[in-house]
Amino acid sequence: MFKKIGSLFASKEFIRFVVVGGFAAGINFSSRIFFSLYFSFSLAVILAYCVGMLTAYLLSKFFVFSASKHHAAKEAVYFIVVNMVAIMQTWGISMLLYYNVFYWLQFNYYNQEIAHLIGIMFPVFSSYLGHKYFTFNASNH
Repeated sequence: MFKKIGSLFASKEFIRFVVVGGFAAGINFSSRIFFSLYFSFSLAVILAYCVGMLTAYLLSKFFVFSASKHHAAKEAVYFIVVNMVAIMQTWGISMLLYYNVFYWLQFNYYNQEIAHLIGIMFPVFSSYLGHKYFTFNASNH
């Protein structure tokens, strides 16, 4: 079982997913800084996640999971469902770190940025599995 899991995350497909996800995370992170100029940190994290999610969908469709068994509309709905789980993870971790852990530790240097960055990184593995086996149904690769 551990060998199968290891080979799953050591695949070229997973590496492409991480590269695409890293780019989308950069868009997410950058747009959160912009949104924070106009909205609360909490809302800015959610809006930025939506921008990053659109970026990730388009790049994943064309560069990671190109052989989907679903029509584009159904695929987009599945992508959103998987990302609803991921956004809860991202938001929850970001808020926990920013409002609780960093406050308790009296950590005051770039605390929003660090909390958000860690939050973005948190759902990498669960998102990959969700998109591979649910969104793009590409498990036969």
